[in-house]
Amino acid sequence: MSDVTFFAQGRIGDLTGEALRHLMERAPSDDPALAARVAALVADVRTRGDDALVEMARRFDGVELAALEVPKARWYDALDALAPEVRNALARASVNIRRFHEAQFPEDVTLDVEPGVRITRRWTPLERVGVYAPGGRAAYPSSVLMGVVPARAAGVGQVVVCSPPGPSGEPPSEVLAACALSGADRLFALGGAGAVAALAYGTGSVPRVDAIVGPGNRWVTEAKRQVAGRLIIDSPAGPSEVLVLADGTAEPSLVAREILAQAEHDPDAACVVVVAPDAGSGGPSADAEASARAQALADAVRDAVAAQLAEAPRREVAAAALEANGAVLVAADLDEGVAFTRAWAPEHLSVMTADAAVVASRITTAGTTFVGPFASVAFGDYLTGANHVLPTGGCARSFSGLSVQHYLRSYTVQEITARGAAAMADDVALLADAEGLPAHGAAARARRGT
Repeated sequence: MSDVTFFAQGRIGDLTGEALRHLMERAPSDDPALAARVAALVADVRTRGDDALVEMARRFDGVELAALEVPKARWYDALDALAPEVRNALARASVNIRRFHEAQFPEDVTLDVEPGVRITRRWTPLERVGVYAPGGRAAYPSSVLMGVVPARAAGVGQVVVCSPPGPSGEPPSEVLAACALSGADRLFALGGAGAVAALAYGTGSVPRVDAIVGPGNRWVTEAKRQVAGRLIIDSPAGPSEVLVLADGTAEPSLVAREILAQAEHDPDAACVVVVAPDAGSGGPSADAEASARAQALADAVRDAVAAQLAEAPRREVAAAALEANGAVLVAADLDEGVAFTRAWAPEHLSVMTADAAVVASRITTAGTTFVGPFASVAFGDYLTGANHVLPTGGCARSFSGLSVQHYLRSYTVQEITARGAAAMADDVALLADAEGLPAHGAAARARRGT
């Protein structure tokens, strides 16, 4: 038995109400004290603009900003200095992201709903979008690509990136290089709730945008929630999370790799393994053997996590995440495992079972699903072209991952001929009178003709 500490382990059916609630209700922004602190930061930026942002950089990032904006010349210096193999990998990722997101562009729809009444729904790109790229514990040029490249595919007029400053007063050089490679328009050395507020309301230096996309920590997620009524946000894309649904056929070391890959992001990351008995040949004996294999896999996964964690460069971050929000759970059967997974609604779902594609098709409440032992979440994080900005905290039950539609808005055009107006006028007037809105009825009747 391993000595790694998980928040919960054992059988799903044995979870206490408090433990189950903690695993399910994991949205870090559901904290009144945090919400109040973020509201104060947002209000400060609205009131004092750039001055508040400079003070926040001093307070939270430990840097004195000479300027909020990073000149484009610095981006291209960073791109030129980037190792050729890293630049090629970023370029490959950019191509795949653009290819997949261009394929998502919706078509306009025109329909003659009845004679003389034609309605068209048209899509148009937003004028200006803000992309948040996290910083702090790591550099995330991949998040720059995931935010900027789809915006360019959608035809957005201006793309503004915010990313926290490092000790130099600028974001990491990899982030600068990604801004140049992806085609961003402006970059600001701003992080946290202050960056979100600046993008939402505008300051003397930072332009107000029409949408904010990109992942972030609990402060960023809460700030996005608070400004969501003024502009589009992609989804509550907070600290990373993964659920691996496995059975006795899975390789323990690969399951452990998936857990630690997400746990190393942030101490708030949530990482769960659900082990279900694999399908046996039938009968009580086969069922008992399958249950034994499931328990053995759970034990082996914990041992593999412990062994890999001991060698992990970011083991302190990962260990904190596992202790706070990690779990290795055993399901009574596959149905219970699927039901728990659907309820947990993971950002990333990895299915490592027999008939993985069939099992994965039963789970529709995930941000993105990886099918089979070769489909590591890491591939999707960087290179497949699917977007890695995804709903967390169980919000995959309602929200979708970042797509080209987040950079678009639609509007309708209604064309009504004299024939169409005459045919609708009386019924519209009846409905308007029923609602007590006589001027509506009069406007309709005026088009009735003779």
